[in-house]
Amino acid sequence: MSAASTGGEEPAFRIRGFNHVALVCSDMKRTVDFYGGVLGMKLIKTLDLPGGMGQHFFFDAGNGNSLAFFWFPNSPDAAPGVAAPVTVPGFGEWISAIGSLNHVAFDVPPDMFEEYRARLKAKGVKVAPIVNHDDSETQVAREMHPGVYVRSFYFQDPDGILLEFACWLRDFTPEDVAHEPRTAADRHAPVTG
Repeated sequence: MSAASTGGEEPAFRIRGFNHVALVCSDMKRTVDFYGGVLGMKLIKTLDLPGGMGQHFFFDAGNGNSLAFFWFPNSPDAAPGVAAPVTVPGFGEWISAIGSLNHVAFDVPPDMFEEYRARLKAKGVKVAPIVNHDDSETQVAREMHPGVYVRSFYFQDPDGILLEFACWLRDFTPEDVAHEPRTAADRHAPVTG
């Protein structure tokens, strides 16, 4: 999928995607069972960290991208509503704190999108309804139309990490970049630090 052009100038860095996104799990075996067994992601590298500090495992996320997990024997418990969303969008609070990882969205083929959702449900994963994202006031279309730019659905891993399967449906144009970025002064929550 293409984004708005940079005007033909050479980018400052040639970023080719994600090398890896690293998350923290409470149970590495359960994480391997979910990402390898349920989602079918190949485990490609495992490490025991020096000095008994924990483990670091990598899964192939496709196209040269990886999803990695740390397991630390002394990591704090999860903090839903702070470090991560409490639940999936549409079923409760999904805002998370500044500096947190809100969710990981995996790109899936549009022609397999609904079948993948059915496969997850068959494996016992609780999945949210399909969302057809558009530029309407609600940003959700009840019916498919040419303005729907991505379809997605959300689910959570065994540690409550919010995941999404998404498929782009159209290329972006310069008109898709039309909003002025907000600043810290626009926030409603108290600013600390």
